[in-house]
Amino acid sequence: MTITLATPGLAAADEASDSQDATYYISLGDSLASGYQPDVDKDTDVSYTDQLYGQLKQRTPGLKHIRLGCTAETTESLISGGKCDYPNAKSQLDAALKAMAQHRGKVAYVTLSVGANDILLNCVSPVGALDGACLNSRSQSMAKNLAQIAGALRQAGGKNTQFVGATYHNPFLGAWAQGPAGQQAAKESAPLIKAANTGITQVYKSTGFKVADVATAFSSDDFTTQVNVPGVGEVPANVAKICTLTWACKMKDPHPNAEGHKVIAGAFAAQLAKSDTPGPGASPTPTAPATPGTGTDGDSDKGKGANDPKTNGGLAETGGSSSTPLIAGAGATVLAIGAAAIYFARRRRAGEES
Repeated sequence: MTITLATPGLAAADEASDSQDATYYISLGDSLASGYQPDVDKDTDVSYTDQLYGQLKQRTPGLKHIRLGCTAETTESLISGGKCDYPNAKSQLDAALKAMAQHRGKVAYVTLSVGANDILLNCVSPVGALDGACLNSRSQSMAKNLAQIAGALRQAGGKNTQFVGATYHNPFLGAWAQGPAGQQAAKESAPLIKAANTGITQVYKSTGFKVADVATAFSSDDFTTQVNVPGVGEVPANVAKICTLTWACKMKDPHPNAEGHKVIAGAFAAQLAKSDTPGPGASPTPTAPATPGTGTDGDSDKGKGANDPKTNGGLAETGGSSSTPLIAGAGATVLAIGAAAIYFARRRRAGEES
């Protein structure tokens, strides 16, 4: 069963379906979590959260999915609200915390993917170039917000709740097919995205989250291995994966397609399989989930509801710049994000202990 808090009447339905052996998977995040697909211009049930849920149900009988992902969500809006509506909650984070309080001790899994809209949507020029200086300036607020989100979720969870956050693939690699200028832009984007992902990873680890390494799953830094992609030709492995796992080459849209979401779900499943402590109601000897499928169980709501906005609001517009080069600044970016992550995580922990 998938539960979407943005659907009116959830509380009564949830209480009616709740039982002693019920456990919960709560998924939060942006358009990756909500499964936005640009070819149909709406959220769908191909999201990694739905695919992951299908696998988690196999090892956790009675599991229910509280699906909170919101297209266009930023770390700021996830805390304060404004992108999607949640009954009796001011924001996505507020909805998650209330759900965790309502089902205290029964939340087995929490996944999170947010941050790309903060540092990419605000730092992309009209021609698609990524501005490293802007990325640096946005990094500290993103890290502060992400640490607040992860810390609040971690504190609200039970001793057996498993938390996993994600890094991001690099949609700017899709510029490769646009010729020499696009190839240069793709190469220059790599250290910036890597730096941002390093910062995101530090935030998650500082707050007790495991990390689903989506960037590595997409071979984001592999410019060496050459792969032949039908309709594109021979390209580096990282470009090949962006072309086959996202809409970046076909539609100049950064969102993963169904196969891309399958890979992302696999990155999350790999982290959950490593846990030494099963979630409530789970098998005491969990095994690694099989490669996630492409669907969910028959009673899924398929992502419909108030959190199904008709704007893509995604990670960022992709495509290379033919005139404006990417600005280098990876070192400063990772230092800014990393320092903020450690500072805000320590301050939160100090507050919890006082």
